[in-house]
Amino acid sequence: MSDIERESENPLRLQAIAVLRKRREFRSHLLVYLLMNTAFVTIWATTTPHIFFWPMLPILFWGIGLVMNGWDAYHDDLSEERIEREMEHLRHTR
Repeated sequence: MSDIERESENPLRLQAIAVLRKRREFRSHLLVYLLMNTAFVTIWATTTPHIFFWPMLPILFWGIGLVMNGWDAYHDDLSEERIEREMEHLRHTR
């Protein structure tokens, strides 16, 4: 077995790769959010600035999704201590 194959089977390495991918995807999502909502505000400001500020709707609702995506990418609640505690709980409930 080659070093590359051995490394790809390392569960810690696979977990690290998954975390890094989530974080990269979040940064891409954030960039698209900023660019698109800037475009929406620019369109609103140049066409109908005297009426309802409609860009607020995608900013707000898309922003909720963005926050959830960021929480998923950066909040690590799977510490070893929590895993052990949950395993202990499951042992006692059976």
